[in-house]
Amino acid sequence: MKRFVFVGVILVFAIIPNAALASLLNLGSEQIVQAGGADLVVNGHSVPSYVDWNNDGKGDLVIGEDDGGSREGKVRVYLNVGTASNPQFSDFFYAQSDGSDLTLFASGCLGAFPRTVYWDGDDRKDLIVGETYGTVMLYLNVGTDDNPTFDGGTALQVGPSGSEVDIDVGYRATPIVVDWDSDGSKDLAVGGLDGKMHIFVNEGTDTAPDFLVETFAQEDGSDLVVPSERSSAVIEDLDGDGKKDLLAGNTDGELLFYSNVGTDEAPLFSGYTLIESDGIAIDLLGTPRSRPFLCDWSGDGYSDILIGADDGKVHLFQGVPEPATISLLGLGVLALLRRKRA
Repeated sequence: MKRFVFVGVILVFAIIPNAALASLLNLGSEQIVQAGGADLVVNGHSVPSYVDWNNDGKGDLVIGEDDGGSREGKVRVYLNVGTASNPQFSDFFYAQSDGSDLTLFASGCLGAFPRTVYWDGDDRKDLIVGETYGTVMLYLNVGTDDNPTFDGGTALQVGPSGSEVDIDVGYRATPIVVDWDSDGSKDLAVGGLDGKMHIFVNEGTDTAPDFLVETFAQEDGSDLVVPSERSSAVIEDLDGDGKKDLLAGNTDGELLFYSNVGTDEAPLFSGYTLIESDGIAIDLLGTPRSRPFLCDWSGDGYSDILIGADDGKVHLFQGVPEPATISLLGLGVLALLRRKRA
């Protein structure tokens, strides 16, 4: 009897890593993030991210917005006044550039698409911000890592030395930093109104990026185009196979998961599945321009998704364990596996 039980545990141990990693995209019901006891609503077209802005060990909200009239884009910061496991928010301030609110020209459905990044190796968080007309701005931190404030910004460029031009994806640039080719240096992936993923591989160093050419993510031998267009991406290994995948928002407010059928060094894609919440495909009302961000909202080890939209709100879908995973938590096996992966 003892031998049978022991063998059973070994078999469970062998199959759980994939089950646990698959639960990264097992999402519960939709919630709306609140601030000051009411739904958090920016002026228009929210673009959320969740980072520790002030280095106090708690996640904070950094949200791009337009002014509701689509003429001015800014970046709001909501500091977490709760805890790491129970985020709470009240008031906000605007990110600063050259001593005043960081401001970009806005038009249509995008004011500012901000993502924090450590760009130049000085251990101070910087900002890259996608603009409505397809360009990508870099704002270097001239303050401290605990209290960021930024310079006036420069447009990121692509091309050989002496022939560089501003990166321009057409309209509605949605940039993220990712090591696309797994060489240890930061690259850029930029979505746009055209629904493509514009890839800029870094030919310089990790602290002094140099982009020579523009390429495109590929699906079945052609440029990948996200249905209904206005691509906005998360690029991470989401199915636990050791290869980076693509999670894309679109005009229609959906989340599309493209599994990498290539390699981690050379991603390729072939079709997509719709991400669900409580067993139903996520599909925000109207044509809201879903702009996702992957995070661990409550520090429970499960990946959660924030989605920005035209209503100015921040839509939260928290990850929940699969039924099999819940059983393993009771056995204490999953905690052991997490420690092993860490």
